[in-house]
Amino acid sequence: MENILMNVLDFSHACEIFDNTKKISDDDINFILKAGKKSTSSFGMKPWKFLVISNDELKTKISPLCSEEISISSSSHLVIFLAAIESINSESQSSNSKSVKKGSPADKLEFYTGVFPNHPEDSCHSNENMYSWPARQTYLSAGNMMTAAAIKGIDSCPIESYEKENIEEVLGLDTSKFQIACLLPFGYRLNEQSSADKESLDDSIEFIK
Repeated sequence: MENILMNVLDFSHACEIFDNTKKISDDDINFILKAGKKSTSSFGMKPWKFLVISNDELKTKISPLCSEEISISSSSHLVIFLAAIESINSESQSSNSKSVKKGSPADKLEFYTGVFPNHPEDSCHSNENMYSWPARQTYLSAGNMMTAAAIKGIDSCPIESYEKENIEEVLGLDTSKFQIACLLPFGYRLNEQSSADKESLDDSIEFIK
């Protein structure tokens, strides 16, 4: 199992251009999306929504708003991760806390009852934090989607260089409820991956014993 996982991670890379003649099947894209939906998140709130775009015209319209990223226009599917701003409000927190508590050990119920409903609110005193907290959560689902895609031999390319407000306008989003956190195109690589060394861990890991 360890070798399987390492092989999947070695396959995965930020694919700069996809083969636009190859399309991801419905079964495979649903597998990828299911991995995102099943992702864990802080307090189990899962404050996200996924927009799945396969319309070529719309992808081409979004591409210039992302530094002309060819990976978007050439992708089979573009998944846009939305931070669910509305999930921060007190009513949503109360509803979500019930789902978090379901099946929890008895000694955890008091914690969730006393702390959970106020935690996101306490952490989001500004409009910026109201966005950044759920936005950070979306990356947990994005990582799992990328791994799920690699299992199927499908490539991806996380994108953060984009004109947030302009894309939100193109999509007609109600930004009081949802705002863009990340863009993640999926498809099949056109060129082979570079032979960059993924084995060296010395610079990125430090053990404290």
